[in-house]
Amino acid sequence: MKLHLQIPDTIEDITLKQYMEFEKVNIESNQDSTFLMQKTVEIFCKVDLELTLQIKFNDLRDITNHIYSLLEQDTDLVSVFKLDDREYGFIPKLDDITLGEYIDLDTYLGSWKNMHKAMSILYRPIEYRKGDRYIIEDYNGTDNADKMLDVPLNIPLGAMVFFWNLRSELLSLSLNYTRKELGENLTSEQLQTLEVNGVGINQSLHSLTEILNDLKISQNFRL
Repeated sequence: MKLHLQIPDTIEDITLKQYMEFEKVNIESNQDSTFLMQKTVEIFCKVDLELTLQIKFNDLRDITNHIYSLLEQDTDLVSVFKLDDREYGFIPKLDDITLGEYIDLDTYLGSWKNMHKAMSILYRPIEYRKGDRYIIEDYNGTDNADKMLDVPLNIPLGAMVFFWNLRSELLSLSLNYTRKELGENLTSEQLQTLEVNGVGINQSLHSLTEILNDLKISQNFRL
């Protein structure tokens, strides 16, 4: 029997839903690299798990390494994308987000299982657009978040990298301000405490470091 695998060529060929499923398996696989390779091919190449047993081991390894290399690629923030013939735009001005948006984003942004909900807050249908400027729909909750499961993986990854960089920049500015206000006599322990606590910076952004580090999981399973 000849198998026909849909091997992704780029990270844009991988959906958020697929990666969320992979991340769940990765946590539950208990470091079983062979099983994880099978599940990787099953999830990203859309083939039944039992059929992966018919694939040559060397081919299975090469396919999984190829997919892992895609997951390790650098991603940039995508401001606008199209999904189901509808354009979605990233929140144009984060300073203007509502309390409801802030609370929900704080709740959902820190875990993969809720990433589609976080994306439905950050990206909403565009109501009006002129050039690079656009207006998005008002926020009405995450009831339609399931639509975001189909977005290409580079979009949520780009958003997470954006927030991670933002957190790093804000942390640096906050520490510099603290040093200026308190002087240069802070001990190393005090500085470490400030960094861990984020100097008042939203803790959900801090957790993005761990989420992004999870993407390096492929380095632990390459054969």
